[in-house]
Amino acid sequence: MAYKTTATTKGGREGRAMLDGGALALAMALPKELGGSGEGHNPEQLFALGYSSCFGQAILVLAKKHGLDGQAARVTADVTLKTDDGFSLAVDLKVSLPGADKAALEALVEEAHQICPYSKATRGNIPVTITVA
Repeated sequence: MAYKTTATTKGGREGRAMLDGGALALAMALPKELGGSGEGHNPEQLFALGYSSCFGQAILVLAKKHGLDGQAARVTADVTLKTDDGFSLAVDLKVSLPGADKAALEALVEEAHQICPYSKATRGNIPVTITVA
């Protein structure tokens, strides 16, 4: 095992979530769009933060192989909670790297999508689209 972390939430989407050890604790709240106060964080926001940073790290790991400098790469994760047929998620990743050759960046992003743990976890489970700008 390389790394393990643990979080505990009490009260679900209207409660409090905390990492073991107390390094991070967040008030949770339903978004206004779902009838909540919106005065806290929600799992979709946390998923977007995790996915964008994880995918960004995959880009950094592979950039040199593709002849690119991944330090300036920007990854945006739009996470949608769908409620049309029960509850489900969808993700749209947007990747940009100023000055990068588009074909090289597309190849890098495709390979990053193969090694990113979030991409592996979502593959075949939820729709993930990737846009390279």
